[in-house]
Amino acid sequence: MNINNTPKLTLFHCLNSFEETASMFDGCEAKTIKMACSSMTKDVHLLRAFEAGADAVVVLVCSNKGCRYAEGSIRAKKRVGYVKTILDDIGMDSKRLNIFNTTAKDSGSIKDIIQDTIASLETIGPNPALNHFN
Repeated sequence: MNINNTPKLTLFHCLNSFEETASMFDGCEAKTIKMACSSMTKDVHLLRAFEAGADAVVVLVCSNKGCRYAEGSIRAKKRVGYVKTILDDIGMDSKRLNIFNTTAKDSGSIKDIIQDTIASLETIGPNPALNHFN
């Protein structure tokens, strides 16, 4: 959470896995990164989201069988898994980064994912990397 205690969330998503509405982000400051396919989720982009101040990062991908590009979701899951190990290694807690299979039509579940992520920050706390820059 940033200085004014409003959690900062960065959300990476496939065009086919999420349709943004403002009410989904009640209680947080959000930045969304739209991609043609979740396979474009790169390790460095996930890490840079934390460097830029995100308290949590969520990646929304299509179902494994629903991906138009065959293995985009699978590739994204592997990259998220790798970055989670890096977060644990540097003491940032891998629970700050999560990936979910969604469909754009399932806005109720997506809102629940976002709200659960915000709630988890009450336990995890703000991004510890920001303390090093202040």
